[in-house]
Amino acid sequence: MVMLREFAKFLQDQRISPEERIVIINNREFVVDNSGVAHEIEPINNLAKTPLEIQTLSGLVDYVQANKERQKDHYYIRIIDERTVELSGVLDYKGRRETLVRVDAIVPRIYFNDYLDIENLIITLQSKFVPTEDSKNILRLAGNIKEENVKNTGDDGVSQQVSMKTGVATVGEVKVPNPVILAPYRTFIEVEQPESSFIFRMKNGPVGAIFEADGGAWRNSAIANIHAYLLEELGAEIEAGRITLIA
Repeated sequence: MVMLREFAKFLQDQRISPEERIVIINNREFVVDNSGVAHEIEPINNLAKTPLEIQTLSGLVDYVQANKERQKDHYYIRIIDERTVELSGVLDYKGRRETLVRVDAIVPRIYFNDYLDIENLIITLQSKFVPTEDSKNILRLAGNIKEENVKNTGDDGVSQQVSMKTGVATVGEVKVPNPVILAPYRTFIEVEQPESSFIFRMKNGPVGAIFEADGGAWRNSAIANIHAYLLEELGAEIEAGRITLIA
């Protein structure tokens, strides 16, 4: 009886008489009046006005696995880029897709292509890069460099020479390594940070700079790493057909 009263109130609110008929065509409801004219009844729009914003892939996994109220729904996870992932629902009757969750990675700001003094260069390499053999070599070089003695003589555009402390009281000339393979923190912390090629340059000051040299190919590696992580963590949901993963 409650349902009937609510339906009668709906008809009254829409100025529809009880004699008019409700028909369903392609999952869309229409009311047909006595003159035979059909009027579409728009369902209540319950799409989320704004997505839930989180910063970690593990948070997204927890949301999907704990969202019991929508266990029968189908989700789409779209990896937009190395820092952004979105969780969306299926299209509604008007072709709209609800975005439920947006995940934005928190990554440090790294000043590529800018010359930094040795102190800031060392701090940057230690705090914003995953340790690699080349990053250790740059740190060793930067920590022992002799002030204001970066040589450009014989600089072929790739290698340089600097005077570096090689002992307690001795100074030796060494080549600046190039190119170098580094792994900055540039994507979600849960996945492996992609390594890529960089050019390391120094000049008097002394100052040093790191220049990106892989044409942005690292982004494809980062997206592949995100895809692999979600495939492993949400394997059961994907296998059950609840989730479509798009990279």
